Amino acid sequence: MRSSSLRLQLLAWVVLPLAGLATINLWTSHRSALATADLVTDRMLLGSARAIAEQVAIVDGVLDATVPPAAIEMFDTGDRDSVYYRVETAGGRLLTGYPDLPEDPKHPSMEAAYRDHVLRLLTFSHAVVGAGADSPISVTVGVTLAGHDAMVKRLWLSAFAQQLALVAIAGIFVLLGLRRGLAPLIRLRDAVQSPSRSDLDPVEVPGAQSEIRPLIDALNGYMERVRAQMAAQRRFIANAAHQLRTPLALLSTQASYALRESAAESRQEALVALQASSGRLARLAEQLLTLSRAEPGSRRPRADRVDLTEAARHVLETHAPTAIDRNIDLGLEEAGPVPVIGDGTMLREMIVNLVDNALRYSLAGGSVTVKLAAVDGEAVLTVADDGPGIPVEERDHVFERFYRIAGSTEDGSGLGLAIVREVVENAGGRVTLGDGATGGLVVEVRLPLA
Repeated sequence: MRSSSLRLQLLAWVVLPLAGLATINLWTSHRSALATADLVTDRMLLGSARAIAEQVAIVDGVLDATVPPAAIEMFDTGDRDSVYYRVETAGGRLLTGYPDLPEDPKHPSMEAAYRDHVLRLLTFSHAVVGAGADSPISVTVGVTLAGHDAMVKRLWLSAFAQQLALVAIAGIFVLLGLRRGLAPLIRLRDAVQSPSRSDLDPVEVPGAQSEIRPLIDALNGYMERVRAQMAAQRRFIANAAHQLRTPLALLSTQASYALRESAAESRQEALVALQASSGRLARLAEQLLTLSRAEPGSRRPRADRVDLTEAARHVLETHAPTAIDRNIDLGLEEAGPVPVIGDGTMLREMIVNLVDNALRYSLAGGSVTVKLAAVDGEAVLTVADDGPGIPVEERDHVFERFYRIAGSTEDGSGLGLAIVREVVENAGGRVTLGDGATGGLVVEVRLPLA
């Protein structure tokens, strides 16, 4: 996709409408120039006709018409116009001039074709003392339009030059203004690309306008989130390496011990321990993978319609053998479907981790109860056990990755509740920890109801 220039776009938004307005103004200027030329020509024609009419008089009892040179010379503007005239009595008798010159009594001022030319003509009536029935006389003067058109052209070109200069000057000032106005954006670009600044440090642009300040704040906020995510990833990798180092070393030790043992019973015992360690390692790797998938941005967002009741029933069926082996009463209390919208795979993993944690920390002969209900537009999932619970001061920390309560003797990676929190928050919900009525721990998850 071709990149576009913000400077050119802003310049176009300013100059193009201005050019459109200038075009309209030029059209109106042409009409105004034409009206001005018409008015000036008509005034000259009227002056010429009046000068001719004033020279008509009774000489020796005869009506005489003499055309003064000034009446013709006033049209000598250098454009080589031709002047035509006619003087006639009230009865239509021609006194002097061109007998076929057009005239229209209804329109004293008009334009008409004459001798392969277009003339602008004006007719003027004038009373002559002593002329009797021949009075008033009618004087018609016509002139070709070379001077008229030259005047229109000069007036319009003057207006055109003014409009063009206006648009050009406006464009120059707009460019200067854009250069000054976009300077903070250029400084922002240079600050981001500068090799001298540390990676992801906040960007400061002195003199930035109020419209650009939100962009800078958003960029700094984004870099802050990226720094936090990178720090979390580094901590995750360091913790994962630490957590994997111990079981891998234990596997290596148990394998070496089994290879050294010659007694079948001792070797069998070492292999059983090796199998148990490999199972715990597999569970740890599975949880690491689940936590990685639960992190925001690691998977394409999904909007599955999931029935938490059906998902919980399936999870409990899967964990039933473990509950039976430990003589734990594993139960489900539900009143029908509880649908939510989210990533179906991750929501089921959330329930798996909650049930697995409850079974792991419950005492033999105890109970684990999973409850599901729809309350006030929310899906409420609770998992209650009768284990040792979690002290109040530790509850903010158990959602951290690899966090283990001091003194805990149960096998675990410290990832179960971290996975639960990531999944719940990605689904737009929340998770809280509480005490059971008879002791133990109650984990409550609330999600938006579909």
